[in-house]
Amino acid sequence: MSNAPLMPMATAVWLVENTPLTFKQIADFCKLHEVEIQGIADGEVAKGIVGYNPIIANQLTKEEIDLSSLDPNRKLTLKSNYVEIKDDEKKLKKYIPLSKRQDKPDSALWLIKQHSNLKDSQIAKLVGITKNSATAIRNKSYWNFNNLSAKDPVAMGLFTQKDLLEALEKAERRVKREKKEKEKSQLSK
Repeated sequence: MSNAPLMPMATAVWLVENTPLTFKQIADFCKLHEVEIQGIADGEVAKGIVGYNPIIANQLTKEEIDLSSLDPNRKLTLKSNYVEIKDDEKKLKKYIPLSKRQDKPDSALWLIKQHSNLKDSQIAKLVGITKNSATAIRNKSYWNFNNLSAKDPVAMGLFTQKDLLEALEKAERRVKREKKEKEKSQLSK
C-alpha cells in the first residue's frame, strides 16, 4: 500500500479543480473517501482549503495525471522521492568551554613534543588554534611560552584518539613522499 500525498485534503481540492480525474481516482490517491471528494466538488467539504499542487510538490507528474485521465480505472501513483541521507562523519566544530580554551596552547606543545612530524597546520586544526600560534609554540616564540606545560589533548577532550591517529597517518605519508622526492632529486643530479 502506497503512502498518501502530503496534505491529502488540499491535494484533493487541487485535483478536483484542475483535472478531469474521477472522484474514485482522486479518493484512492489521496486516501480519502469518495463521498469526501464529491463534497469537495459540491463545495460542501474543505471550504477555505487552498488547493495544493502535487506536480509542483513533486508528488505527481503531469504525465501520470494525463494517463489516468484517459483511463478512469487507472490509479494514480505517488511519485516516490528517495532522498539519500549520507552519514557523513563531517566533524562539526564542537564548543570548547572557556576553562579549556587556555589548555589549547598546552596541547599544541604536547603534540609538538610527542609527534614532531605533524605540520603546524595539522596541529592548529586538531587543537583549534591558529597556524601562526602553532608555529610560534614550535619556535618557542609564543608570547606565553614560559608558562606552557605540555598536556595530552585527547585526555583533555579537545579531540578524539581517532582524529590524532588520522593526522599521524597523514603526516607519515607526507614524510615518506618527501623522502622519495628527495631521493629522486639526488639521483637526477
